[in-house]
Amino acid sequence: MGLPRSFVSRLDRAGLAGAHRALAGLGPDELAAAAESPERPFAERYAAGTLLALLGDPRIRPLDPAMTDVPAGRILLGLAEEDVEAVTAAWRHVGVLPEWIAKETPRYEADIAAFRIARYPVTNAEYRLFAEETGTHWLPTSWQFGAYPEHLANHPVWTVPPQAADAYAQWLSERTGRAFRLPTEAEWEYAASGGDGRAYPWGEEFRPELSNTVEQGPLTTTPVGVYPGGRAPFGNDDMAGNVEEYVADAYGPYPGGERIDDDLLVAEGPYRIARGGSFTRFGDLARCRRRHGWYRKPIYAMGFRLAETP
Repeated sequence: MGLPRSFVSRLDRAGLAGAHRALAGLGPDELAAAAESPERPFAERYAAGTLLALLGDPRIRPLDPAMTDVPAGRILLGLAEEDVEAVTAAWRHVGVLPEWIAKETPRYEADIAAFRIARYPVTNAEYRLFAEETGTHWLPTSWQFGAYPEHLANHPVWTVPPQAADAYAQWLSERTGRAFRLPTEAEWEYAASGGDGRAYPWGEEFRPELSNTVEQGPLTTTPVGVYPGGRAPFGNDDMAGNVEEYVADAYGPYPGGERIDDDLLVAEGPYRIARGGSFTRFGDLARCRRRHGWYRKPIYAMGFRLAETP
């Protein structure tokens, strides 16, 4: 279901060293462009993001996060029931069970008002300001011994409970006078797919080089935005990998569907839905329709991204 059983090195250390040397003379704005350049190889994008974490990443604005606009529309969401077996079969090699996929059924239509959604998941640098100003006791499990990881400032924050994500959105709303919140589950799927029913943010076929999942990712979080080929249709990054993302909704059946008592519901009870893949999980979680949540085990890297009511 997640991490490989033996040692795996996903990063070309020699390539990274060379990329760091080649980029060392660039300023923050040039590094930010390099980190998101489709023309640069992954080693250079990753190296640019790593340097930015230490220099200060101009893309990360804690009190004014980069947002994209999503238009209103009547959108078809979810999975047709006749497709459950095909999706299960495609991912059976990593342990996917039919009941996990059946939660995505049936297909249904939803009227979604215009909204804004963050281009990136909330980063460590942004969460640090929240923690400093509020004194929250919800420190991420990824901050070992509670210490803020300076070198990962522009990586997504993980793992915090969903209540911390809600509190963050409320804090930022009060701090800025804007209406920040978590996206609804329907809004998240719409933003990830563009509303055309595609399986992944980039199209119908899983491509491991386009997102930070176990298949080809470095088995750690990456600086936000360094997978430009996996960008979602409205311009949002990291919706298929890096960290899983809480939404506003608790798990429940779709309109006309049945409640599925899978192992997550049995083990955890009622839970907040999460969307998107992560660096600790295989690409089945990168599907736009995939519904899951926080199983309280270290392998679950739970983050979040903001939405905003215009």
